[in-house]
Amino acid sequence: MSATFASTGDLGEKKVTFAKLGDGAYAYTAEGDPNTGVIVGDEGVMVIDTQATPAMANDVIRHIREVTDKPVKFILLSHYHAVRVLGASAYGADNIIASRLTYELIAERGQQDYESEYGRFPRLFDDVESIPGLTWPSIVFDGKMTVDLGNRKVEIFSPGRGHTQGDTVAWLPDQNILYAGDLVEYGATPYAGDAHLGDWPKTLDVLRALKPEKLVPGRGDALMTASQCEEGMAMTRAFVTDLFESAKESRARGHDLKQAFDAAKARMDPKYGDWVIYEHCMPFDASRAWDEAGGMERPQIWTAERDQEMWEKLNG
Repeated sequence: MSATFASTGDLGEKKVTFAKLGDGAYAYTAEGDPNTGVIVGDEGVMVIDTQATPAMANDVIRHIREVTDKPVKFILLSHYHAVRVLGASAYGADNIIASRLTYELIAERGQQDYESEYGRFPRLFDDVESIPGLTWPSIVFDGKMTVDLGNRKVEIFSPGRGHTQGDTVAWLPDQNILYAGDLVEYGATPYAGDAHLGDWPKTLDVLRALKPEKLVPGRGDALMTASQCEEGMAMTRAFVTDLFESAKESRARGHDLKQAFDAAKARMDPKYGDWVIYEHCMPFDASRAWDEAGGMERPQIWTAERDQEMWEKLNG
């Protein structure tokens, strides 16, 4: 277990890769840090998840300008977590898209999420003072919508609950390229602190049915073959399933939260212990799994204070 709280001790810089997946389709990745997707059409650019601060978003913009001078017209929020969305103002986009269920989360817990995530992972909030405030969508949709970037149509839809209640993906049907947000991770630990674990595997089944040939996960390298895509979705499903099954077994045995956490770690360390941010995620993941296994449908709101109290309890 990490001696420091969450990822406060993670200070090492990551190598950025700007990978081309197909015609006008790119992935900005950084060795397990949050990914950003970029789609370029004849009339403009869509950015999928923005990084945590405008200062960090500027590096994404620098890479975009290496391949196009077209304006960023759309930002898509794959879900609402501060590390994904608070850099939005840097792009100057006219349109910020989010699902209605994501909008609901911003209104309910956006500020608490900001304060919580900054406390957990300060390296990802370079120049935090550059953040002008919460990121609010200008376009809120239910179900599905299509954006035409000019000779490039992007299908945007909510496949179901998983990482959050409002998870949203972008799909390029002509190239079978999927931007999955944190519904899929690759070699990186799924964060489940705001998850709906009972639904997540079914939501992954919706994505698997698309049969993507390229996929940008929330964290980890861009997946460049159909077999890699399937592997990433299967690995995520296995982690989520093991986590929730362990919590349900602990509930049935009358364990308290600390015992449930220890049991989950004993079960999962051998399989997943070398994944990026594993030690960071597991206390939050086990806490949410414990709540959901006990019948709590809606995830509790994480605050900076609750984060610290939970961490001390489980690592004491």
